[in-house]
Parts: sequence; C-alpha cells; structure tokens
Amino acid sequence: MDPLNPFDQEWVPVGTWAELALQWVVDNFRFIFQAVKVPFDIVLTALEEALTGAPDLLILAIIVLIAWQVGGRRLGLIAGGCMLAIGLMGAWVESMTTLAIVLTCVVFCSLIGIPLGIVAAKHDRFWAVLRPLLDLMQTIPSFVYLVPIVMLFSIGNVSGVIVTFIYALPPVVRLTNLGIRQVRPDMVEAARAFGASHRQTLYKVELPLAMPTIMAGVNQTIMMALSMVVVSSMISVTGLGQMVLRGIGRLDMGLATVGGLGIVFLAIVIDRISQSFGASARDRGHKKWYETGPVGALRSLLATR
Repeated sequence: MDPLNPFDQEWVPVGTWAELALQWVVDNFRFIFQAVKVPFDIVLTALEEALTGAPDLLILAIIVLIAWQVGGRRLGLIAGGCMLAIGLMGAWVESMTTLAIVLTCVVFCSLIGIPLGIVAAKHDRFWAVLRPLLDLMQTIPSFVYLVPIVMLFSIGNVSGVIVTFIYALPPVVRLTNLGIRQVRPDMVEAARAFGASHRQTLYKVELPLAMPTIMAGVNQTIMMALSMVVVSSMISVTGLGQMVLRGIGRLDMGLATVGGLGIVFLAIVIDRISQSFGASARDRGHKKWYETGPVGALRSLLATR
C-alpha cells in the first residue's frame, strides 16, 4: 500500500455488501415482490387494453372532450391538435401504451402518496422520518433504480410502472404535506368550533383548501413519470420511450425524433389537463363543473327544447 495514496484501494466493500443484500432479498422474499406486481399488472392491463383496443378516433374524441370540460375550448383544441399530430406521425399505439403506463403510475402515486402526505402533515415525527427517505428517492439517479427493479420484478411494462412509481412518488407526498400545513389555522379552528370532527375538518376544510397544491404535486408526478419513460425503456418497457431508445441504438434520427415529439405532445396534453383539474372555483367563474364545457353546452341545448 502506498502511504501517500491510501485511497487507491477499496477499504469498505459497500458495493459487495449491497450486491449480497439484494441477492439475499431476492432469494428469500421474491414471492412478496411478485405479489406486489399483481395490482400494478391489473390496472396497467385494463388501461392498455382500453386505450389500444378502442377506435383511435373515439380515444381522440374522449381526450378532446375531457380537455374541453376541465380547461375550456382552447385546451380542447390544443389537446386535439397534439393527439392528431401523434397519430399522423404514426406513433399512436406507442403513445397509448405510454399513456397507460403514466396513468397507472399516477393512480398508485395518488392512492399512496396523498394519504402519506396527510399523515405527514398531521404528525411531525412521521414527517421527520419520511423526509430523508423522500430526499434519497429524489437524489438517486434514475438509472440506479433499474438494477434492483430488474432483479426483484424482472423486465417488462409492469416493472417499468413500478420503477416509475418509485421515482415519481415524492412530489405528491411533499406537496400534499405542504398543502395541508398551509391551511390557515383559524379556518380549522372555526370548523372545530362548529362541532366538526377531525375527519369532517379534513374532508370539508383542509383537503378542499389544499387541493390546488395537491394537484400541483400530482402534476409534478405526471411530469416525472413521463421523464422516466425513456429510461425505463432500457428494461423492455414498450411505448414512445422504446422508439427513442431504438432510434439512439440505430442512429436513426427519424425514429428518435418521432418518439421524442410524441413524448412532448403527450406531455403537453397531460400537463395542461392535470393543471386544469387543480384550478380553483374562482378561476372557473364560480361555476360548477357541469355548467361549463361540453356537459354545460349539452345541458343548455336540452334546456332550450
């Protein structure tokens, strides 16, 4: 050993320990991870079959109507234009697969992340323990997730959803916690003074007031899920990310461009729609959801007859 350069050799075999620990988990608890795949597989399969099996124009019309309903006619036109561009480029099936993966990820991130954020907002000790874990999840490079996920869950679209779920979970937890904590204390005290229980205060006061912040967290989760699409394609996840990966591997600029533009157009549509879901009643002109958009137009048409 060179005394002037003691760090030329490995003293603490962290890499070996990590490999042995992961192999021990795989050998002894693989059945647990296979069971974890089941709900992800069910939701992903249902969404993918619905999006890829339905007529293209029907899916296009549904997306346009949803965008119009939540964000107005302008958003409906933007969504229609973006999805039409994806279809004309020949990336429709791949975009539907990617959309199914992203939606599945958002479903599980919301079901798990929002309750975690609520509990963290109510209990400071739990937040003190959870916060370093979220920091770790956000600072680890996305490529690092792939090796343990492949060993624990094998490859394929379901594994891609799981790795995307882990990568995209922290924003919705953090912003749910932030939204609940930012609710004015006097609003909570007023609800309690009128006899509301803790559950009623949460559902009737805190969650509605925190909803814009929570939806911002969901929006960030969606964007992180889309950013993970290309990375997860390295473990045989199909969709637009695989088009980009194949284009890079073959130096096929056209294929990579189509896949990249498809991700951009899909991101625009999902981002704008998710932001519109988080709009407050004031932004909507204090109108109820069924008084605007295509539903409102239909109601007005039926009322005139």
